[in-house]
Amino acid sequence: MNIENVYGTDKWAAFGGFSPLITVFKSYHPLNPEIEDIINRYTFPVRFAKNKHMASPLKHNRYIFLILEGAVHGYLKIGNKKITTWIAAENELAGTIRNLWENQASDEYIETIDPVFAIAIPHEMSKLLYENFPIANYVGRKMTEIYFQGASERAYICRLPTALKRYQRFLISYPYLINRVPLKYVASFIGMRLETLSRIRNRT
Repeated sequence: MNIENVYGTDKWAAFGGFSPLITVFKSYHPLNPEIEDIINRYTFPVRFAKNKHMASPLKHNRYIFLILEGAVHGYLKIGNKKITTWIAAENELAGTIRNLWENQASDEYIETIDPVFAIAIPHEMSKLLYENFPIANYVGRKMTEIYFQGASERAYICRLPTALKRYQRFLISYPYLINRVPLKYVASFIGMRLETLSRIRNRT
C-alpha cells in the first residue's frame, strides 16, 4: 500500500484548517507561522483498515504516525512467531524504531489492531525542521525524552523475573491498554503465553 494524501487541498477541513500535529508541537513550545506552514504542507491524514501493515521490512520507512483513532503494535517476526515490542493508541506516535528518521527498510513491522486514523509525518519534514529551526530541535528533544522514558519502562517490564510481576507492572504503566487491545498482544508484549496471562487474570 502506498501512503499518500487522498484528501487533496481539503485535507485539514475536518480539523479546523490545520494539522493536529501543530497542537502537539505547541504543547511543548509556541511555534512561528513558518513552522506551522511547513507542518500543514507536509503532513496529511491517512486511514488503515484493521490488521494492516503501516510499515514492514518490505517498505522503506518514510513516516512516523500520530494516531488519532485506533491502536497499533510494533513487532518482530522470528520464524512464524510475532513478538510484540510496543503498543500505541490514540494521541501517541507510532514508527519503526530501529531506523528512526531514516528512509530505509527495517526488520520491524507496525500492524493495526483495529481501524486506524492517523496523521502521516514524513521524515523529510522532520529533518527540514531540525535543520532550520531551533524550536523544532527543542520540541524534538522533549518528545524524544518521552520516548526514552517509555523504552526504559518497556525494558524494565521485560526484565522482571516472574510473569505475575510483569503483569502487575504492566497494569501500573499501561492501565489504559489492558481493556483496550486483545490480550494476545499484551501477553506477547510482556513475554508470556496467552494461557499464562489468562490464568493470572483469573487469580487476581
